[in-house]
Amino acid sequence: MLGLRGLVAAPAPAAAAPPRGRCSAAAPPEKAGRVSLAIPAAAALSLVLWTSPASAGILSGFSGLESTPGPDLPRLEFLEKWNGQLLSSVTLFSSSENQKKYAEFDNRFKNSKVLQDLLEKSKKNKQKNERLIQDKYCLRGAEWGVGDCSTEGMSEQEREDFISELKKRTGAE
Repeated sequence: MLGLRGLVAAPAPAAAAPPRGRCSAAAPPEKAGRVSLAIPAAAALSLVLWTSPASAGILSGFSGLESTPGPDLPRLEFLEKWNGQLLSSVTLFSSSENQKKYAEFDNRFKNSKVLQDLLEKSKKNKQKNERLIQDKYCLRGAEWGVGDCSTEGMSEQEREDFISELKKRTGAE
């Protein structure tokens, strides 16, 4: 950045009066130095002082419609009877009764025959699928001649029998 001093080609004659106006190219050097420092300082100061966090809008701090109580809904007698109890106008259900019911339902479900059968099938399927994946990797290693199932050192007939057995296990035939 050259500043104002770099723009002046030749010094002004001493006899001529300094030009009047806002932009004087013949500004004293100490004033030009102050101006070149004042502009960045003013920009930095304005950024520091005038930045503020973005507000959420006009309704920030407003609690919202959710906090206002709604109108009372009409009571339907057949629904109250269907639920197995007449509901009082103050409380709908007590939480302790609900917790007891839910705990009872959970215990009944955890001990059910259906869940036990599904868990047993899942365990068997997991073991079967793990074995199937191991056999597939073993087949690949045998075909390539690498890994634990490598066929190096086997005769050609043993190798073919071993690979055909692995193919039968994996269903790759």
